[in-house]
Amino acid sequence: MTEHLSRADVLRGLGATAVGVAAGSLLGTGGATASAAAEHPNVRLIKDYYAAYGSGDVNALRRFFADDIRWTIPGHHPLSGTKVGVEEVLAFFAELAEAGFRAEPIFLAADRDWVVDLHRGWSTTPEGLDITWALAFRIRGRKIVEAVNFAADQHAADRFFWQTYPLAPIPNRLAGR
Repeated sequence: MTEHLSRADVLRGLGATAVGVAAGSLLGTGGATASAAAEHPNVRLIKDYYAAYGSGDVNALRRFFADDIRWTIPGHHPLSGTKVGVEEVLAFFAELAEAGFRAEPIFLAADRDWVVDLHRGWSTTPEGLDITWALAFRIRGRKIVEAVNFAADQHAADRFFWQTYPLAPIPNRLAGR
């Protein structure tokens, strides 16, 4: 019996192959490899950022951020929204650290001032969220000036963040009151 593949099946297969080759190249595990000399400097910056993130030292991230950084977190949960400035972004990462968040890069590509990142992101304390995320980083002067985060499963992310970061009861819930 001959198996017939739809156009969507073929495209999914090609996409998986392309991501696999790119991931192999990025992680040095196979596929086409580019020399370090040919690597885009902004890709190197984001790889270094992920290494610092993986250290668990939130303050180690400070050197990657422009003073006026804007980091947008999608969704409808207590941690969502746009964080402005280094202190707000670091406070966000401190909260992620409380949930033992980890990230494993899958794919990075750069074009001029932008780096696109695809990574696996998961929680360890508590376990419960393990999805693919995409980030669009804008780089200026070897610093991240903007990051926009995209969740592969926003509903799962919202559910996890509401369970892990509940709001305080009123009247203490609102800032400045």
